[in-house]
Formats: sequence, C-alpha cells, structure tokens
Amino acid sequence: MNVPVAVSAFPDELYQAPRSWVERAYPNLVYYHRLDHGGHFAAWEQPEVFAQELRAGFRSLR
Repeated sequence: MNVPVAVSAFPDELYQAPRSWVERAYPNLVYYHRLDHGGHFAAWEQPEVFAQELRAGFRSLR
C-alpha cells in the first residue's frame, strides 16, 4: 500500500526525524517542512500553524 505522507517537523518535538530518514521510511512522502515554533502538542500550542500545515501537506492531492 502506497499511502501519501506529510510531515511537519516542530522544533520542540521529543524526536526530530531528519528528512533523509523520513524519506527512507515513507517512500510516498509528499510534504516535509521544518517549523520555527511548536512542539509535541502543536495542534494545541499553534492551532493556526497546524491547520496551515495540514492544508499545505495534502494540497498536492486535491
């Protein structure tokens, strides 16, 4: 199964996966973006940014 994957890397997340690792783990990576703010609870801490990232991440699939 080839599921599209979008990754938004928030700087205060517990684990920061490098893009090269993400690309290897998810061959159908459609979006990768490192952000300046936010952490593990990004949807709560940065709701506007989180929503923008969701839209940007899957925009190519529309």
